[in-house]
Amino acid sequence: MKIMVYDVLDYEKTVLKKLEQELEIEFCCSTENFLPENIALAAGCDAVSIMGYSRVDAQMLKTLKEMGIVHLSTRTVGFDNIDIKAAEKTGIHVSNARYMPANVADFTVMLMLMLLRKVKISVCRSLVNDFSLDGLKGREMRSLTIGIIGTGKIGFTVIQNISGFGCKIIAFDKYKNKAVEEYATYVELDELYAQSDIISLHMPLTDDNYHMINKDTIAKMKDGVLLVNTARGGLMDSEALIHALEKEKVSGAGLDTIEEEDGVMHVDIGAQILDKRSLLYLKQFPNVVFTQHYAFFTEEATESMVRCGILSLKYGLEGAENPYEVTRSN
Repeated sequence: MKIMVYDVLDYEKTVLKKLEQELEIEFCCSTENFLPENIALAAGCDAVSIMGYSRVDAQMLKTLKEMGIVHLSTRTVGFDNIDIKAAEKTGIHVSNARYMPANVADFTVMLMLMLLRKVKISVCRSLVNDFSLDGLKGREMRSLTIGIIGTGKIGFTVIQNISGFGCKIIAFDKYKNKAVEEYATYVELDELYAQSDIISLHMPLTDDNYHMINKDTIAKMKDGVLLVNTARGGLMDSEALIHALEKEKVSGAGLDTIEEEDGVMHVDIGAQILDKRSLLYLKQFPNVVFTQHYAFFTEEATESMVRCGILSLKYGLEGAENPYEVTRSN
């Protein structure tokens, strides 16, 4: 079994070496993104694995099929970088990675607390020896209503985590999770917008929820609401968020992901001129905590993602049941 692995990062190399021996798989590795220009590197391989940096369109999927490759995995939870509909039409099996939800859930709660206690402002002041308290008065989570949109594994774990603070928790999901009802109350989405002091997003990006946080939905929210996004950047309309921050409709945002992050996240751009205007503008707000899409980045999770990304291909190639496949039956 031979697998072409694109987008290989330094921290993945040790895991891949271990899997090569453990699973008796031959890996052909490249640090390059998966592109039309280098798709030929996969010639002679049985499957391809990528990361979220690579964009896979219908033509690339067609080329893979012509090369005899029908199994593709992404070593990430998100898979909106792959044209899933085209994959299903072409007959390509696509799978993603999984990890335990604690890493992103913990990070989400951290962002909530940083916003409530104005940590960014405090840290910036301390760097210039300003230890005053002016403007740093925060709020306690126990007195707030927290709205969680998306109650899958990560959203549910966030709910469990914040339940210990004594806050009121409300939630929305098209597909209700019975276990959530021990900690939170399901409400309609508009009700969640209207009642929540903090709104946190926890769902994959789809055509249906693209820019679900926009000028119209923000208008339905409480004045001074805090927004947290550790899910997918495209869930939020950056321009609408900027406008709401300027008008103080939104009093702060914790963003581990943003729609303009392609080509920037996980890269040292140094002194390069950055043409991501909304990204640059958002991160300069004193009440916006902006991080480099690394809520997932723990020792435990990174190994799990590589392992899942490879195991899913092995399952597919062997004709076994593949719990990681995201395409419908081809």
